[in-house]
Amino acid sequence: MTGDEDLTKRLVAAGRTARRTLTRSLREATVGELLAGLAAPDPDEPADVYGDGVVTRLEERVAQLLGTEDAAFFPSGTMAQQIALRCWAGRTGNPVVALHPMSHPEMWEGGALSLVSGLRTVHPTKDPRQPTAEEVADLAEPFGTLMLELPLREAGFLLPTWEELEALVGAARERDAVVHFDGARLWEATVHFGRPLEEIAGLADSVYVSFYKSLGGLSGAALAGSSSLVAEARVWRHRYGGQVFRQFPQALSALAGLDRELPRLPSYVAQARRVAAALGGALADGPVPWFRINPQTPHTHQFQLWLPYEADRLTEAGVRTAEETGTVLFHRWSPAAAPGVSMTELTVTAPGLEWTPQDVEEAVGAFTARLHP
Repeated sequence: MTGDEDLTKRLVAAGRTARRTLTRSLREATVGELLAGLAAPDPDEPADVYGDGVVTRLEERVAQLLGTEDAAFFPSGTMAQQIALRCWAGRTGNPVVALHPMSHPEMWEGGALSLVSGLRTVHPTKDPRQPTAEEVADLAEPFGTLMLELPLREAGFLLPTWEELEALVGAARERDAVVHFDGARLWEATVHFGRPLEEIAGLADSVYVSFYKSLGGLSGAALAGSSSLVAEARVWRHRYGGQVFRQFPQALSALAGLDRELPRLPSYVAQARRVAAALGGALADGPVPWFRINPQTPHTHQFQLWLPYEADRLTEAGVRTAEETGTVLFHRWSPAAAPGVSMTELTVTAPGLEWTPQDVEEAVGAFTARLHP
């Protein structure tokens, strides 16, 4: 077992036995726990065959929530989004996609947009923030689709303001381009925008949403939009190998997430803001030379923390804190672009709703005591 594998094993073990945590890691769930969450409303309902039955119910539910004509289930968001952008390239006659270089297709899909679909990307900005309408308007070459990741995860789960989002969409329309939202985490954006889901999704020509990133589902995603676009996407889904014979476990877990987690997301966002404020106060009073919470007031229930230490040292201090105190404040840390600086992501879900500012202060004290013995 490598050192990294051992560290992961310790993180998972500490998380499973923790008395206090801000969220449960996706790695901590057992097979039995996941199966227990799949109880069907009607156990005698026939299992789905290539996407009928419970999968159709899920698609109808998503379309209703987002206010679109139709929605299609996909086994992964990567597939859903690549197909959406491919469909729009065919419809607009332009294979160029304007998107942020920190967005998911550029960071985590192995160059599939160009290698699989023959698309090309341009970047309105390289800064770690959402692009501006002016930057979209000033792009030097025509583009067929503007893709906006809402929120932009790698930059700190950042969202534009509602007025900025409207202006971005308007700038794309002025360039005769369509708009696609990477809404993997769109479910929790309603608090920041102060708008319901259907109004947010209504700005775009198509929207992709995830069922596991915020809703706690097993896996899977949906692509929502007009009936004609979704029908075309279903054809490409089959060509990409996404026409899976049985999909009821993913669909049942997604429906459970929509019932259980979606109504609670606003409370998670509110608590994340309280946790971030308490975290900043505790770190300011502690031994760390400097820190950065990004964004200072979280836009969603997730945000970043930056500290001037090596990632392994921070992760080890966090694991030891969890093992010795039963409190998980931080999970794994990653090296940042600057030498000697590391970043971790914090997520607040149901377990984190019980934390008080004093709990945060105590957890920070326990962590820094192991970081600076």
